[in-house]
Amino acid sequence: MNVLKRWLNSDVGYSFRQSPTAMVAAAIAVLFLFCAAFAGWVSPTNPFDLATLELSDARLPPAWMEGGSTKFLLGTDDQGRDILSAIIYGSRISLVVGIASVVLSVVVGVGLGLLAGFRGGWIDALLMRLCDVMLSFPAILVALLIAGVGRALFPDAHESLAFGVLILSITLTGWVQYARTVRGTTLVERNKEYVQAARVTGVAPLRIMFKHVLPNVMGPVMVLATIQVATAILTEATLSFLGVGAPPTSPSLGTLIRIGNDYLFSGEWWITIFPGLMLVLIALSVNLLGDWLRDALNPRLR
Repeated sequence: MNVLKRWLNSDVGYSFRQSPTAMVAAAIAVLFLFCAAFAGWVSPTNPFDLATLELSDARLPPAWMEGGSTKFLLGTDDQGRDILSAIIYGSRISLVVGIASVVLSVVVGVGLGLLAGFRGGWIDALLMRLCDVMLSFPAILVALLIAGVGRALFPDAHESLAFGVLILSITLTGWVQYARTVRGTTLVERNKEYVQAARVTGVAPLRIMFKHVLPNVMGPVMVLATIQVATAILTEATLSFLGVGAPPTSPSLGTLIRIGNDYLFSGEWWITIFPGLMLVLIALSVNLLGDWLRDALNPRLR
């Protein structure tokens, strides 16, 4: 409680309290995280328990429409699964993949960007040319290639390995922006007086990088990481929609949208519309938080 109170009384906390948009976006994001973390308790049913599925319940409309059932608030899909429960479980997978890939991208990108900016020379040139090569290809194409190759090499792999390949494919396309951002900020920080003083006193270069320079370059990284969570979730949904993302036995929001797309023009619009709305709300709330954080951490915009 003391930590939360100090944060609310800080400049960033004051900016948060003065921004209704940020508070609403944060409330929506926290709600989604809570439902995803406690999906087994929050969702009305377990949509992936085959023993509970009834084909006679397939493609039921939402409860407020004619033919709907109060048992299935948002209707059912082609297998009789409750759409609301499937969305809750699917959002958990999308959030886990998105957050995990962003965390790995931050670790790799910040480490390489810090090394390139602080050491310079051939290391900087090599890493930046690698970034240029990665940026010359569309991120979704690279992720699609890596995910497709991984699934082809391990066709009978366990679900955890399939998720690992998915996270890796998104990570390898996301670290570049962090590396370039940190590298540019490090080029400025390494010539400042506190770094020169640390060098004169004999502090090891590695200690200077991580103890002195790193804390001063994390502001832009935090903003970028917040926004990139939404991008990673959308990338995962795109890969799943194309059939190379989450396995069918544990569908994410992208998989649910792909399944419902087959019934979109036959009248069962709720199978794809509701997962799509959930995906839009998650991405929008995270992007709004990222925009607020960018303004809150920029003294010129206060």
